[in-house]
Amino acid sequence: MASDGARKQFWKRSNSKVPGSIRHVYGAQHPPFDPLLHGTLLQAPPKAPSTPGKAKRTSTFQEFESNTSDAWDAGEDDDELLAMATESLNSAVVMETAHRVLRNHSQRRERPQLPDAPSAEPPLVPGGDTRLVKSVSESHTSRPAETASSTIPLQRSQSLPHSATVTLGGTSDPSTLSSPALSEREASRLDKFRQLLAGPHTDLEELRRLSWSGVPKPVRPMTWKLLSGYLPANVDRRPATLQRKQKEYFAFVEHYYDSRNDDVHQDTYRQIHIDVPRMTPESLILQPRVTEIFERILFIWAIRHPASGYVQGINDLVTPFFVVFICEHIDEDAVDAADVSCVPAEVLRNVEADTYWCVSKLLDGIQDNYTFAQPGIQTKVRMLEELVSRIDEQVHRHLDQHEVRYLQFAFRWMNNLLMRELPLRCTIRLWDTYQAEPEGFSRFHLYVCAAFLVRWRKEILEERDFQELLLFLQNLPTAHWADGDVSLLLAEAYRLKFAFADAPNHYKK
Repeated sequence: MASDGARKQFWKRSNSKVPGSIRHVYGAQHPPFDPLLHGTLLQAPPKAPSTPGKAKRTSTFQEFESNTSDAWDAGEDDDELLAMATESLNSAVVMETAHRVLRNHSQRRERPQLPDAPSAEPPLVPGGDTRLVKSVSESHTSRPAETASSTIPLQRSQSLPHSATVTLGGTSDPSTLSSPALSEREASRLDKFRQLLAGPHTDLEELRRLSWSGVPKPVRPMTWKLLSGYLPANVDRRPATLQRKQKEYFAFVEHYYDSRNDDVHQDTYRQIHIDVPRMTPESLILQPRVTEIFERILFIWAIRHPASGYVQGINDLVTPFFVVFICEHIDEDAVDAADVSCVPAEVLRNVEADTYWCVSKLLDGIQDNYTFAQPGIQTKVRMLEELVSRIDEQVHRHLDQHEVRYLQFAFRWMNNLLMRELPLRCTIRLWDTYQAEPEGFSRFHLYVCAAFLVRWRKEILEERDFQELLLFLQNLPTAHWADGDVSLLLAEAYRLKFAFADAPNHYKK
């Protein structure tokens, strides 16, 4: 019976702290055991004399688990922890484990570190915050020691080794996270685009694949012209096509633009003349030369497409093309602050013609959005409502309970392709993917709108009033959005498309 008493269940021992060998600490790398430094630890320390005392209350396994969930939280030195460990470990087992750890440690240091290894690269936090992030297993477990010292900088309590602060490029210095590593990646992508565009016949499928995650600014004008169908894939045919199309556009201007004051067209021109100064960004649109260009483009398109004519919302779709094409000829990093006063007149004429044809190609795919009663938009808003009701029923029910109709906020999302909801720089990044995605401006835009709405679920559910809900949905806080926010939005939209696009009945109740 004495031996049975000695083999008490380990969770009933009175030790308050047992090292992490009892339970693995996920995300931690235990320090290697060096027998040369810790050889004296292999000898079991003398046991303290036992004294009779009051019988202690039998502890539960749950209490043991909460006390030993992370042995590294106790703050003991490595030597002390190893000394505790050797109390219950055989010497041969300790030596064998030590040699194995040393071998693994040496191999890990000799192996080149991959930039995308999840264990060597902590998640990057927007804003350049390179502090360590807790492992998933710890983020859902609260411990008294952590709550009591929540203001202490994250160190051992994170169960992550100090060497895990390796950042992109294989360095642990946070200051090296800035432009060099990113510019190297962008330079590589830019080189891929240039090689693809310089070939005798551009592979449009490969160009779409590269463009999905964004197009570098230097090659964006040519990429958009190719993906929109304005220019041919054959490089030898492009100069002749550009010349022919530009000449054709200005023949339209010469033939139609003087009729803008005729009785039959004056209402159309008057509405265009009113809408153009209301566009954004004002610093670009209010330049007289830009205003004239936009009025000509919109009027010529309306005359040549009598089925729809000019409809408010079409004017916003001109801006991204014009800005992308004009930035090829100016040294301005801010896309919404382009100054065209220094651009030669001939260059402006070419940009105007290119913009007109690319806008025409875009509108050809979504023209039912602008015909009488705008049936395309009506259909897309209904599909958005059905889709949201399936992917986030709580948000859908919250809007319905407060009598907020999708048409009241989503009509503009469809009519202006989210241009009034996002900064211009984000719209251009969004359109990189729209150009690369089949039916990007029509079908894929539906999933982007669904992801965009669910993105604000927390704020939506906090609003308890019809007026406040509608004001929020019509003035979403996206002024500080950047390319990273758009990329996350597009990734979620692609996930929704993958789940629902090929099964339209799946999102119908």
